[in-house]
Amino acid sequence: MNPTPFPLALIDFGGPEMILILVIVLILFGGKKMPEFARGLGKAVREFRKAASEVEQEFKRVVDEGEHLAEAPKIITPPPRVITPPPDVQEHSPQP
Repeated sequence: MNPTPFPLALIDFGGPEMILILVIVLILFGGKKMPEFARGLGKAVREFRKAASEVEQEFKRVVDEGEHLAEAPKIITPPPRVITPPPDVQEHSPQP
C-alpha cells in the first residue's frame, strides 16, 4: 500500500463506496448544490495539500539546518609569533 497525503485514503474508499456517498449527497442536497459542493471539496483538498507541503518543507529545512550544525567546527589557528629583541639590547659576545 502506497502512503498517500490524504487521511481519508486510510479508510480505503473504493468505487462502490464513493458511488453510494455521491447518491446520498445527491438525495440530501439535490442536483443544484452538487457543483458547489464539488468546488468546495476541491478548494479544501488544495488547501490541505498546500498546508501539508509547507509543513514538509519546514521539516526538511529544520533537518538540513541540524545537519549543518552537526558538522565539525573549523579550528582557525593564528600564525606563529616571531619574537624579536628590542633594538637597544645588544648581544653579549666575548671580547678578545
